[in-house]
Amino acid sequence: MWGAEMGANEHGVVIGNEAVFTRAGFAPRGLLGMDLLRLGLERGASAEEAASVIESLVARHGQGGRAGYDDPTFRYHNSFLIADRHEAYVVETAGREHARERVRDGTRAISNGLTIDAFAARHADPIRGAVAQCVPRRRRVEQLATGICRPDEVARVLRDHGEGHEQPYYHPLNGAMSAPCMHAGGKVASSQTVASWISRLDDDGARHWATGTAAPCLSAFKPIALDTPLDLGAPTGVMDDTSAWWSFEELHRCVIGDDVASAALRRARDGWERWDDDEPERRWEQWRDFVAEQRTSLRETRDGRPGFVRRYWRARRADARAAVPKLPARP
Repeated sequence: MWGAEMGANEHGVVIGNEAVFTRAGFAPRGLLGMDLLRLGLERGASAEEAASVIESLVARHGQGGRAGYDDPTFRYHNSFLIADRHEAYVVETAGREHARERVRDGTRAISNGLTIDAFAARHADPIRGAVAQCVPRRRRVEQLATGICRPDEVARVLRDHGEGHEQPYYHPLNGAMSAPCMHAGGKVASSQTVASWISRLDDDGARHWATGTAAPCLSAFKPIALDTPLDLGAPTGVMDDTSAWWSFEELHRCVIGDDVASAALRRARDGWERWDDDEPERRWEQWRDFVAEQRTSLRETRDGRPGFVRRYWRARRADARAAVPKLPARP
């Protein structure tokens, strides 16, 4: 894919993009949200400029094109959270229309739903929004994020599975989509957190950390330097250990259904993770080594998730052409 769902540029502008479900139609040809994000970062030297770039492109070209990897008919419109060290904006779209709201204070999340009241009243699709669990997820993020500022505190928000749930809580309709750390497995809708990003924007400049993997609850954030490209391998639709994303994904899929194995991986991750921004290339190399060590030491796991979730993930493993690993028995 040419674009991205989150990113930053050399001017300290950061953008996150999410799908929103509206009643507006789609153009036969148009721009995807990922295209819009990349162009906003390419052309915007401030949050305000990036917002204007996205708005003008939406109005001129509209939104359309294939938005799903597995489902070629999947379509959605887009919202954006855009920030620099001085200000932040929410830009929401429906077809060629758009609305913008400046974030004045406090916390703000978008979570797959329209949040600008007048725009939402005109365009929101309440049924698809309810299935996507937009409102409870957004409320949970904003509740947990109130009053925090350190990157490790933000990471705890992104790793949250909902009040009272250390492990993902699955609903038959839509899996675990009601909390910030989403896990797929629903019968009607299945979506998952497949990458996470944290930026700190202040007078000292912009610093960035990313997982580069799914499942922030189990993964670690590593520093990113925008002037130092990272070769993480190109992930495809099939399991591939040369890809940093797939290498961790195998570990994630083995342990996520097992409470004991998940807790052990989180403890190991907490001991490994740190929040400086030194030597990003070295830290990502060390991460590959960490994942390899964890996979080597992994013992037989027991999947305690509901049957509908296990069936969903068996199908995904088949799609990825991945054999079930033979793990040593627990002592």
